[in-house]
Amino acid sequence: MFKSSTKIKVRYAETDKMGIVYHSNYYIYFEVAREDFIRKAGIQYKDMEEMGIMMPLVETRCKYHEGATYADELLIETSLKELSPVKVLLQYKVIREKDSKLIAEGETTQTFVDKNAFKIVNLKKKYGELWNKLIKLE
Repeated sequence: MFKSSTKIKVRYAETDKMGIVYHSNYYIYFEVAREDFIRKAGIQYKDMEEMGIMMPLVETRCKYHEGATYADELLIETSLKELSPVKVLLQYKVIREKDSKLIAEGETTQTFVDKNAFKIVNLKKKYGELWNKLIKLE
């Protein structure tokens, strides 16, 4: 199974009054890691959008184990949990680099939709070449 690791350094603006990364920023970290994951697999979001495919989020979750703080260097490990012709489910583990501590973990589910009609698209049937790249991630 294909895995990707993305490094992020916590910026001061991402922390709250307690000096801990504000919870919603983890979803931004997931997005950065997701784009990196797909790029490393040889697929560009921009190219997909030019083909007329969008990937809206339909579900997301995050479990927080410990707070990350300003200047922490985090590794976001991204892996594929499930892939079907109409959706993809990715998993994320956020690990503080200096002590390998699991900070948070989460998942996102995205569906493939036609950019113009915003209807679900079966990639296997309509975009076979793209589907073949995606199944190599399993």
